[in-house]
Amino acid sequence: MPQSPNSLPKNPLLTRWADDVDPSQPLPEYPRPQMMRENWQNLNGIWSYAVTQQNTPQPTDFSGEIVVPYPLESALSGVGRALESDECLWYRRNFNIEPGWLDDGHILLHFGAVDWRCQVSINRKRVGAHTGGYDPFSFDITNALQPGENEIIVSVEDPTDTQPIQRGKQVRKPGFIWYTAISGIWQTVWLEHVPETYIESLKITPDIDRSCVTVTAQIAHPASNLVLEISVFDGKEVVANASGRPDQPIEVALPNPKLWSPQTPHLYNLQVRLQSTQHEIDQLQSYFGMRKFSTERDSVGHLRFYLNNEPCFLYGPLDQGYWPDGIYTPPTDESMHWEIQFIKDAGFNMLRKHIKVEPARYYYHCDRAGVIVWQDMVSGGISPRPIWFFFAGLFKHLRDDRCYWRLGRGKAENRAQFRSEYQRMIDALYNVVSIAIWCPFNEGWGQFDAAQIANWIKTYDPTRLVDHASGWFDQGAGDFNSNHIYFKPLPEFDLDSNRALVLSEFGGYSLNMPEHAWNPHKDFGYKKFADVESLTQGYLNLIREQLIPQIQKGLSAAVYTQTTDVETEVNGFLTYDRSVIKMDLDAVRNVHQELFGASRSKIT
Repeated sequence: MPQSPNSLPKNPLLTRWADDVDPSQPLPEYPRPQMMRENWQNLNGIWSYAVTQQNTPQPTDFSGEIVVPYPLESALSGVGRALESDECLWYRRNFNIEPGWLDDGHILLHFGAVDWRCQVSINRKRVGAHTGGYDPFSFDITNALQPGENEIIVSVEDPTDTQPIQRGKQVRKPGFIWYTAISGIWQTVWLEHVPETYIESLKITPDIDRSCVTVTAQIAHPASNLVLEISVFDGKEVVANASGRPDQPIEVALPNPKLWSPQTPHLYNLQVRLQSTQHEIDQLQSYFGMRKFSTERDSVGHLRFYLNNEPCFLYGPLDQGYWPDGIYTPPTDESMHWEIQFIKDAGFNMLRKHIKVEPARYYYHCDRAGVIVWQDMVSGGISPRPIWFFFAGLFKHLRDDRCYWRLGRGKAENRAQFRSEYQRMIDALYNVVSIAIWCPFNEGWGQFDAAQIANWIKTYDPTRLVDHASGWFDQGAGDFNSNHIYFKPLPEFDLDSNRALVLSEFGGYSLNMPEHAWNPHKDFGYKKFADVESLTQGYLNLIREQLIPQIQKGLSAAVYTQTTDVETEVNGFLTYDRSVIKMDLDAVRNVHQELFGASRSKIT
């Protein structure tokens, strides 16, 4: 693996999957499972790189080597160097186009994600730019290509927390609940060959009440007399067909559909073909699940989360999505699959993806495993100072539609950028089966106009629920009265007649295992324990004595902090390197069965 002298972190902590990474072909899997074509080419691997000051010409010396798509700061990139806010990161590599690709059609260059602002050129011809570190984007590079070898240059700037951009928990000086910043390419880079007229995107909307699924396609360079043909497969058997004009939604009837749930995560395969009067123009493969998320009242009038028109208590961990060796980028596809399966095997039915967006394959694994996802938007603005964590309760209903500067949203262009990035995130993740809840703001971080944004989300995506302000600064909007409780026993909650009650963060019980720690001398957690036995017992008591009694009182969901330790936080079920389960897993699984059993008996 390429390395720069003295560039790796002083004490890199690696996961078991680090040895499985092939630097010449990391993360080789098809990156977009819900829109698959045969003609594609992975550009992950060893690239050349350089770092310059901003506003300087493209360098001539690209003598450094970096493994894409791992961030510059990560051990797996082979570099382990921070990008300063006044610097520019440059990537370079040569590639050859697959035979026949230049004969017809278009060649698209795709990026899963690049943090934060980038410009891309092919053979010294600029092909596009993108701002925003968390959404996929692509460029049509056909006219910039040439037979034989081609050159790609990507330049990246990333101010991290020197500007109020969307960055999540990334900071230049990690500590407390904020973590190492990342920069540059951090998801797969790939090429795709498409015909002259092709399917640019799909929107798949299941409707279990009407036993149908609606497919809406966007067509690039449309011609006349086109027909979109749709086939639904259950395994290898075709169970439904439909066709129609590609510029109109096409409804496919599914009599007696098999529903998707954590207990039975059934997925249908989807084949979409674009036809002219004479021949097939384009074809792709996808999948979907038949499910419905809603809130309904139980027999005593409490609003509850409902899955497929049945009450469902949601319980799962807060999940930060950080890795010690890849930071933002999971080391391998198997590492993502393993962690999601661990969550399922531990007896959870949900996870809350915390102020981070994952690669598309992560959600694919959630869909297959049957893990419901509570998806946060990435925070921007300013990170709250630690003192807020102790006094935020005094300002729970602080208005967020004025004095925008208080939370770092004083500039109108910054608020507009948030809205743009949020819409792009929803568009990118709309087809994910497992995502049930959108959460635009967490603990007031960069919060503004949360009620208005919640209403917009409900209109833009009426198939999902909204946690508009998780933890603090409740504006009375969305589907949930969302609470965070640490450092103290769970209180008697005030029920909201118009929203379901959720405990969107609690727990955070910690155990430091120095031999598996990012920094053995720092061990933040909300309640400390000395060993596995006492931590396990503390967790069991928390669930039995505090959480379960809340269900009958109207609690609809709970999120325990958290899946893994992260840097100096040591309050995970797993150590940061994913090597040690820090509780007795059998006992944890059993108490979760008690929890769900109690929810079934108390929610009627």
